[in-house]
Amino acid sequence: MKAARLQTPRRPGKKPSNNRPKDPVGVYCRVRPLTAGDDACCVEVISNTTIQLHPPDWIKVNRNGEFKEMQYSFKEVFGAYTTQKELFNVVAQPLVEDLIHGKNGLLFTYGVTGSGKTHTMTGSPGDGGLLPRCLDMIFCSIGPFQAKRYVFKPDDKNAMEVQNEVDALLERQKRDCQPTATPKAVSSRQRMDPEFADMITVPEHCKAEGVDEDSVYSLFVSYVEIYNNYLYDLLEEIPQDPIKPKAPQSKNLREDSNHNMYVSGCTEVEVKSTEEAFEVFWKGQKKRRIANTTLNRESSRSHSVFIIKLAQAPLDADGDNVLQAKDQTTVSQLSLVDLAGSERTTRTRAEGSRLREAGNINQSLMTLRTCIEVLRENQMYGTNKMVPYRDSKLTHLFKNYFDGEGKVRMIVCVNPKADDYEETLLVMRFAEMTQEVEVARPIDRPICGFTPGRRYRNQAFKEELTRKLELRGGPIDGDPTFTELFLQSFAPLPSVEITDASDEHTLPRLIECLEQRQRARHLATEEVKKSVNALRGMLQDWDNNFSVKENYIQDQTEKMVEKDRIINGQKSEADRLEKKIRTLEYKIEILQKTANIYEDDKRTLQHELDERDQKLHREVSDKRRLEQRMQGVVTDTKMKWEKECERRVQAKQLEMQNKLWVKDEKLKQLKAIVAETRTERPEKPERMPRARDQKVHVRSASPPAVPNAPPVRLRHRRSRSAGGERWVDHKPVGNVEIDTVLQPHIPNAITVAVPNEKALAKCDKYILTHQELASDGEIQTKLIKGEVYKTRGGGQCVQFTDVEKLKQESPVGPRKRRSSPSAQPRDDTTESEWTDVETRCSVAVEMKAGSNFGPGYQHHAQPKRRKP
Repeated sequence: MKAARLQTPRRPGKKPSNNRPKDPVGVYCRVRPLTAGDDACCVEVISNTTIQLHPPDWIKVNRNGEFKEMQYSFKEVFGAYTTQKELFNVVAQPLVEDLIHGKNGLLFTYGVTGSGKTHTMTGSPGDGGLLPRCLDMIFCSIGPFQAKRYVFKPDDKNAMEVQNEVDALLERQKRDCQPTATPKAVSSRQRMDPEFADMITVPEHCKAEGVDEDSVYSLFVSYVEIYNNYLYDLLEEIPQDPIKPKAPQSKNLREDSNHNMYVSGCTEVEVKSTEEAFEVFWKGQKKRRIANTTLNRESSRSHSVFIIKLAQAPLDADGDNVLQAKDQTTVSQLSLVDLAGSERTTRTRAEGSRLREAGNINQSLMTLRTCIEVLRENQMYGTNKMVPYRDSKLTHLFKNYFDGEGKVRMIVCVNPKADDYEETLLVMRFAEMTQEVEVARPIDRPICGFTPGRRYRNQAFKEELTRKLELRGGPIDGDPTFTELFLQSFAPLPSVEITDASDEHTLPRLIECLEQRQRARHLATEEVKKSVNALRGMLQDWDNNFSVKENYIQDQTEKMVEKDRIINGQKSEADRLEKKIRTLEYKIEILQKTANIYEDDKRTLQHELDERDQKLHREVSDKRRLEQRMQGVVTDTKMKWEKECERRVQAKQLEMQNKLWVKDEKLKQLKAIVAETRTERPEKPERMPRARDQKVHVRSASPPAVPNAPPVRLRHRRSRSAGGERWVDHKPVGNVEIDTVLQPHIPNAITVAVPNEKALAKCDKYILTHQELASDGEIQTKLIKGEVYKTRGGGQCVQFTDVEKLKQESPVGPRKRRSSPSAQPRDDTTESEWTDVETRCSVAVEMKAGSNFGPGYQHHAQPKRRKP
């Protein structure tokens, strides 16, 4: 009989989870007891659903006391003294019941290293954990209804074949002849490994309700680990080679036709008891990678996944054989995951391979957090972001559970010691986020249309039949045999009792009866011969037919050999294509990663491009505003300079007019002096005048008059220099001290080396001490005096009014005689010197920086009011 193939998924196709009701992920919290060396506790159980985190003192000191106490809620909180049975009844028992009823389940433990995850899953001697209790409950529920070995036969493509009892028997005989790699059933406790004998002892046996008694069950287990983001089969037998040991080969994840993920080539062992199943688990547990770290003596360095797969099929209508209908067979799966704990390398002080292991563990847990966060965001905000399941083997393996293939439950294990506060805080945040993710409810398995209770009716019928056979010792209510019919056809024998010697009737009657029987026998013999001949002819016909059929079978066998050859070729082609598919899947995965990288780069470049566009737009706007502002500034500056030029032109014109006026005044005074001289001293033609007589004493000209200013006094009194005004005594640094008897003495004066606005603002008069070398080689000191005026621009200006000279001469020096023609040049020289000094000193000194008034405004200065 051809075996029926069963796919692992229970449903013919994946239905959208949006149309099904959803349940949130069940998150539970378990707090382990404090060890003897730890006194500070940072976790407090407030109620059966809430815990509170207290930041330790050293956290408050380092963070300036900004940390506050936080409370987190769970579906249920288990304290430090919670037993394994209490935890199992609340968390794992509903998952086992769903498994028996044909639904999938995922249970994983999460927490920092050393928080009790492995203890929660495996347990300790005398107190089994969740895994042995799940196995015990399964076998207590399906024990009487288990199918014989190899009735359900898994293949390497996540499918399962259902065989009849004959094929299963042949398979068992074939496996018994081969050296088995998997552990056999354990019949007694004395044969069990003492390492785990106490762990599977569960005094409180639990049984699921509502088990279908008209179905048969088979349990398969597999055990894998995820180490450094690689999948390894812990139940795989590796040939021992003492010379060159062979390293275990990593497994790949595959996706079946119904888009369910499975570990390709993983060993699946059929088990028939709790002891056998746990022995298989313990065999793989010894191969799991653990190491001694600073925080945990036996720290798990990989994520372990123990998969329990339950196959069940209903009985036929008679309740005797397994129904091999594909759509009536169900395979459910329960995955128990022990995640490796997250850790900080600064605390574990990991180096080398331990450091690499810690990095891969933290990376896979970070990917799990990212997937949960994206799922939560998609469900809460209606987004359609891609969940990065493929970034880690851990999330890729359990993608189907989060897509609605079963219930998901998580146990958060917490170590209450204060040193783990920061790691515990991150675990609490992840748990709080996980509770907000909803998973679609799994679909119930199809209901069989046969009459319930057929197994027990068939068993009752067989028991009654056996009982009747034992009482009757033969067939019951059957047809009479050929011997019985033949004996019934004979005449009954007469009585053969002879009462006396003269009895002549008994023997003749006996002889007659025997003769009749002899004739009946002869007739029966003839009939038998005829029947034999007919049967012989029939057998000959059958023999001829058999020969024909044998020839036909031989032809069919040759055809089957040819088909086997074709099938082998197709298998080779299929293997080649499968290898090609694996290669293409690997390339697709690489291309997917490359596409993700390019997509990230594209988003980054697009973001940069947008930023640059915005920056360019801002720069263009700023440039436009700057151009407008500069145009305004240029216009204002142009108008300002036009006004300034007009003002300077006017000032220059006024200055030139003043200069012309001054020259005219000088010429008028010179003419007046010349005319006066001629009137007082007429020329005497008869006498030649001497040079000293030709000397004309010309009165020094006054400084040029300034319009709108007080007139310059032609004569001055020396007593004015000693008055009550304040003077600015300007003595340059390069002046030489003279030893004359007459020294300039100005009381109430401010002596400066360089004139400044502050000194000029405080004084009314100004005097400049100037030294120069005279024609006879002596030093001549000039005291140039002036008055200080306040300008319209707010500054100070000086108008020079008088010059005093101080000079030393030798009394015995030779007197130079000069001819009369030299007198006039002397007067010209004197007039020239006075004109140069006056021209140089008559310009006002504007002391305020930044004034917009030109140099032509010094003549419009108003005299400073004297203080009373």
